[in-house]
Amino acid sequence: MVQTPPSAPQGGGPNRWVWFLAVAVGLTGLVIWLTSRHPGALDSREAMIDITRYGAILLVVASGILGSRTLNVKKAVRDIAIWIAILAGLVALYGFRYELEVLGLRIAGELEPARGNETNGGEMLYRRGADGHFYIDAIVNGQQVRFLVDTGASDIVLSPGDARRVGFDRNELVFNKQYQTANGVGWGAPVMLRSIAAGTIRFGGVAASVNDAAMSDSLLGMSFLDRLSGFEVRGDSLILRP
Repeated sequence: MVQTPPSAPQGGGPNRWVWFLAVAVGLTGLVIWLTSRHPGALDSREAMIDITRYGAILLVVASGILGSRTLNVKKAVRDIAIWIAILAGLVALYGFRYELEVLGLRIAGELEPARGNETNGGEMLYRRGADGHFYIDAIVNGQQVRFLVDTGASDIVLSPGDARRVGFDRNELVFNKQYQTANGVGWGAPVMLRSIAAGTIRFGGVAASVNDAAMSDSLLGMSFLDRLSGFEVRGDSLILRP
């Protein structure tokens, strides 16, 4: 009986190295093209580490595919193309990282009106809340405080709870400042805020008061708004100018 010798495995010999070299050259060309389209995307050390890591992963995957005993060229090309597309997407995302960050902040500002959005001119824009008022999440002495914007209030007025969180001890306060409110006469304790920031707008040494009675929200009054170069209500938007 004549035995037929086994056929040689598909894709054996030097063809594998040709494919491997083609993948390496293609990967290098892809990185060069993407960096030319997105200048500065790989300027930082962290970016170079990331691209080297992903490139090494891609080469390991490619070598595993091309080094298999039975190489299906069509499947190998498809798998390698998928990994190249993933790498291209990662480089493109990194190139647009600042634009994506701005977009994310704008989306967050729309979903949470009190966070606000920074405009191209450096202003802060806040959307009107569902109850018709404007609210601002500000950072006071390093702590976040939600304020109701009140142009009728002469001072920033902190609720007792917010005052405690930002570092004021009620036992050390003197409630000797009188206010005329819609509910009658109120009393407050004058204090000085080390810092207050609404988005990118930041001031230091701002006068405020701690209210003697409980409040649902702290008030952002004229002692803050007067420090701005200007502010306006335009439709459902409040615009603060630094």
